Amino acid sequence: MAEQHRKMSLDSGWLAARSTEVEFSGTQLTTTHPPPPPPTTSPIPPWMNALVPGTVLGTLVKNKVIPDPFYGLQNESIIDIAVSGREHYTFWFFTTFHCSLLENQYCDLNFRGINYYADVYLNGHEISLDKGMFRRHSLEVTDIIHPDGHNLLAVLVHPPNHPGTIPLEGGQGGDHEIGKDVTTQYVEGWDWMAPIRDRNTGIWDEVSISVTGPVKIIDPHLVSSFSDDYKRAYLHTTIELENRSLSTAECSVSIQVTTEVEDDICLVEHLQTQSLSIPSKSRVQYTFPELFFSKPNLWWPNGMGKQSLYNVVIVIDVIGFGESDLWSHHFGFRKIETYIDDATGGRLFKVNGERIFIRGGNWILSDGLLRLSKKRYNTDIKFHADMNFNMIRCWGGGLAERPEFYQCCDNYGLLVWQEFWITGDVDGRGVPVSNPKGPQDHDLFLFCARDTVKLLRNHPSLALWVGGNEQIPPDDINAALKIDLRLHPYFEHADENGKPIRELSPMSKDPSQYLDGTRVYIQGSLWEGFADGKGNFTDGPYEIQNPESFFRDDFYKYGFNPEVGSVGMPVASTIRATMPVEGWQIPLFKKLPNGYVEEVPNPIWEYHKYIPYSKPAKVHDQIQLYGDAKDLDDFCLKAQLVNYIQYRALLEGWTSRMWTKYTGLLIWKTQNPWTGLRGQFYDHLLDQTAGFYGCRCAAEPIHVQLNLATYFIEVVNTTSEELSNVAIEVSVWDLEGTCPYYSVHENLSLLPKKVEPIAEMKYPKSENPKPAYFLLLKLYNMSDYRIISRNFYWLHLSGEDYKLLEPYRKKNIPLMITSKVSVQGSTYIIQMLVKNTSKSQYRKDLPYEHSSSARLMDGLYGTDSVEAAHNGTDKEHELSWFNRIHRSFFGKSDGLKVSEIKGYDVGVAFFLHFSVHDASKIGYKEGKDTRILPVHYSDNYFSLVPGEALSVNISFEVPLGVNPRVTLHGWNYNAEHNIL
Repeated sequence: MAEQHRKMSLDSGWLAARSTEVEFSGTQLTTTHPPPPPPTTSPIPPWMNALVPGTVLGTLVKNKVIPDPFYGLQNESIIDIAVSGREHYTFWFFTTFHCSLLENQYCDLNFRGINYYADVYLNGHEISLDKGMFRRHSLEVTDIIHPDGHNLLAVLVHPPNHPGTIPLEGGQGGDHEIGKDVTTQYVEGWDWMAPIRDRNTGIWDEVSISVTGPVKIIDPHLVSSFSDDYKRAYLHTTIELENRSLSTAECSVSIQVTTEVEDDICLVEHLQTQSLSIPSKSRVQYTFPELFFSKPNLWWPNGMGKQSLYNVVIVIDVIGFGESDLWSHHFGFRKIETYIDDATGGRLFKVNGERIFIRGGNWILSDGLLRLSKKRYNTDIKFHADMNFNMIRCWGGGLAERPEFYQCCDNYGLLVWQEFWITGDVDGRGVPVSNPKGPQDHDLFLFCARDTVKLLRNHPSLALWVGGNEQIPPDDINAALKIDLRLHPYFEHADENGKPIRELSPMSKDPSQYLDGTRVYIQGSLWEGFADGKGNFTDGPYEIQNPESFFRDDFYKYGFNPEVGSVGMPVASTIRATMPVEGWQIPLFKKLPNGYVEEVPNPIWEYHKYIPYSKPAKVHDQIQLYGDAKDLDDFCLKAQLVNYIQYRALLEGWTSRMWTKYTGLLIWKTQNPWTGLRGQFYDHLLDQTAGFYGCRCAAEPIHVQLNLATYFIEVVNTTSEELSNVAIEVSVWDLEGTCPYYSVHENLSLLPKKVEPIAEMKYPKSENPKPAYFLLLKLYNMSDYRIISRNFYWLHLSGEDYKLLEPYRKKNIPLMITSKVSVQGSTYIIQMLVKNTSKSQYRKDLPYEHSSSARLMDGLYGTDSVEAAHNGTDKEHELSWFNRIHRSFFGKSDGLKVSEIKGYDVGVAFFLHFSVHDASKIGYKEGKDTRILPVHYSDNYFSLVPGEALSVNISFEVPLGVNPRVTLHGWNYNAEHNIL
């Protein structure tokens, strides 16, 4: 994130009080009657410790003045602003800070986001802040700062002008009144979200003090351009400089570009200094001469290459003063192109000249009460990268996301589609039609939009701007955005030969002189290559589907689907942690006359927007395919089985038509900003569902899969490299632990960026196929048996179900788990090797065991170790194998532990999953969750066939003094097995 020189964040020590309960004015609060300092026990009413950045509701929850609105039905006990009136959520925020100035120094008080407007008092002086949630405020307070350095700051924050009311029937955006203001629109509630009672009133983003010399740097713009097939790059830079002094400033302005070659060792790529003169009390724009880079390290999206970043530092020195200001930002050399693909009609994206098949998700925001943090952002975005996604869409009813969000996307390679604050439900759609002219103040909307562009435009992850969700902005706003965000000629679409649509020269301006100029502006999410491209409601569907439907020709007929969604039930521990006992009741399964089942959830689930696992008349209940759910744990476990299948099939179905029918898709949605029960891959407590790992599997860059419509085995290669000398191993395993079908397809070559059908899966057509069975696909290199892709299915014959898996839970399959722990500060890194030690009878000439072990080699073990393990048949060889693995572990070791789960059956160890807990808490007590979250797993919800082993890496942080324990569960491992 860009940082001003000598910047101090004001993120602690704040107090808050309801305005109607404070008897003093802002002038008095910041002069003669400041609030008393908070006592060590509890605050003195009406003042309480405040959450800044944050919202009024966040502060009230923090102080337990109101209950947690995300727990059970407690949100219903919190008074809504429509009932209380705006004054109830109009709050004072107060803090003190130390800042003293030297001669010729200047001070700014900066607010990066206030909702909705505020009156600011500093040391008795009043400054009014204009309306608008998505605008920055930078106030020069040089003459107000106290000479002794002790300063008092009070901010009276007012809610949005049109908070609206919540109709009894709910709805998308409540009564839509919120759309009259330039603010978040989800706060009146949606079909996935309960209303936010204060409508996010507060100082919701960073507050800071920055001190500069006479000249200040404002909003630099960095742009890269390329030539010679990306072997030559140019950095274009334009800045604004403001001279606040009463005399002309003679300056030298320098730009330095460095790259990190090793930890804490940087290489200076460029250092350029220019002289200029800036008149007194004036602003000037300055464009640096372009900087040339030979063979730069490029920034690539996740799955395409490294996310190489350079550090750009701009310094302004004033003669007679010295360093006046400094600005820095991480920057990535990359070029994004996008256009409507002739073959599919979908919008196609290219990065650095290479096509990228978009597989990503829709994002609302991290937390509904805007309790945003760098740490949470890092977890959120790493989760998306772990799922092998390459794009996140910031939906128009949510936020213009923060620089910290974008910094994480830069680091992990997630392209970002950023929408402005228009949604069809709130702006121009519905009965009656809502706000056809959008927000009341169009000039305010455009000011916020332009300011947002300046805030975010230097991030390489930012891919495109979109006017709104399922709606375009009003005509005048849309026309202005098209002009403001027009592309520089260099960034206009080139044809397949790389030639621009029109000549690039003469260029009227350096590209960094544009507001953006590098990213396309699309007027709405259903226009110009998305959905039907014409604005008709053609995204979705949003419910459970038969898995094979995603592969059928008629499932979705447009090239790029910006929203397709499904279920998202979390694990049982999350339900217990977020709901009282009455919320632990599973749905009633109501049999309908047509043979389908309707799920009837309890009222708490319904309030939390539960979406059922059946669609009567179209999709039979997918949980009941496994038999009747007995209780909450059983229901949630079966829901995870469905989650995995559902989302893997969704992505595999789309990917099977890569470039022939589709250019991409975005799943609705990846997470919930509260404790919702639909459309998520991890819950609000940051525990992943099995759908997370279904996506991770399906979206890997090179992937072997089964087309559920044609029953052909396919290989998807989304990379730019051709694969040769590879093979696919196909093995079917029945519930008795035998392998009734086995085949190997060898000497395959796979072209880049292509889906290749390999062979039809013959087993279901063979004699006496089992009604339910397991299928394991492995794509591997023939030269060293290294596994490139592994995919495990559980399947049933047409007209059958998975009920035979219920008695399979009694199978007692032996496991051996070797683990090694490394601790770095508060971070635990655990490496696991999990092996199904049951022995199956099958032909000894098959290469199965060789290839199944190859995945373990990836960066951790040597091939000889695996051969020793899998060729050995006695305990001596097993111990030799684990000793070899022990020697291969790197870093400081806390010892190697081998855990065994005894068993006497032969078969698949099915649906294994780890979890991490606080060892001091035994079992679950109401209100006490033993889990340590978040945890990053290299794999989870996995299955192992007889003799197979898999490595799993686990990392997490623990609070000081907490000892973690790792447990293993599985379909046929009902007891809790403590591994560490």
